[in-house]
Amino acid sequence: MCEHDDFEAFDRLVAQPRLTRRRFAQWGVGAGLAAAFPAFAGAADAPVGRDVEIRTPDGVADAWFVHAESGRHPGVLIWPDIFGLRPAFKEMAGRLAGAGYAVLVVNPFYRARRTPAAPPRADQVDPSAREDLIRLKDTLTAQTAQTDARAFVAFLDQQPAVDTRRRIGAAGYCMGGPLVLRTAAALPDRIGAGASFHGGGLVTEQPDSPHRLIPKMKKAQFLIAIAENDDAKEPAAKDVLRDAFGHERIPAEIEVYRGAQHGWCPTDSRVYHPEQAEKAWSRMLELFGKALAA
Repeated sequence: MCEHDDFEAFDRLVAQPRLTRRRFAQWGVGAGLAAAFPAFAGAADAPVGRDVEIRTPDGVADAWFVHAESGRHPGVLIWPDIFGLRPAFKEMAGRLAGAGYAVLVVNPFYRARRTPAAPPRADQVDPSAREDLIRLKDTLTAQTAQTDARAFVAFLDQQPAVDTRRRIGAAGYCMGGPLVLRTAAALPDRIGAGASFHGGGLVTEQPDSPHRLIPKMKKAQFLIAIAENDDAKEPAAKDVLRDAFGHERIPAEIEVYRGAQHGWCPTDSRVYHPEQAEKAWSRMLELFGKALAA
């Protein structure tokens, strides 16, 4: 997915309203989210977030960092989808922070454009808008992924809210999925868990395909959550991943989420699937809970 000839995600992005308890209830999952996210449950030590800038060898990246007001917590790096850093991902990061993590969501396109990378309501029928985001995506390479991963993890390790005795987790959506694997390969001694949600391009024919980096990730555990329509287009990809992780004896939960379409996890997606998104979220929390333990 997220290839030049397959841009279904343009039909999914909608305006991002403020996330509220009422909106949660409308989705039918409000109670469960409130329980997992103290900020909405009225917890005293609610997550606090701020815009940050991170210097990299290629410039200055803008990002969002959120964590509980007190204490030290495992760090998590989130790579967003092709629409970039936006309110939906800040809200998801806040929810994860409420579960006990210090979370950094980055703008992967900082070399070309600061946030927002895409307009609040992307025009799914405008070819120029599609080409614009594809051009942004094409500024990212296997090398920039490694360069950025090292800079972003270094930033996390410098924060008082991050417990550096514990490994860091990485999560990625759509084009962020392969960036999770590249992050784990670039920092094998620091990354303890990786979660890919409807990741595109995890398995390719290229010599630098993300799946070929799996032998470098022996200290991490993984969750690969696959959209049903992605699996229909590339049914062999999940088997290649299972074989690659299995050969290296790396724990990896790889599953096709039935009824979930590419892009089903972000809350601002038109194909957002509340039940399957909650399942994916719970599997990520379980992975981080065991893989990032002290």
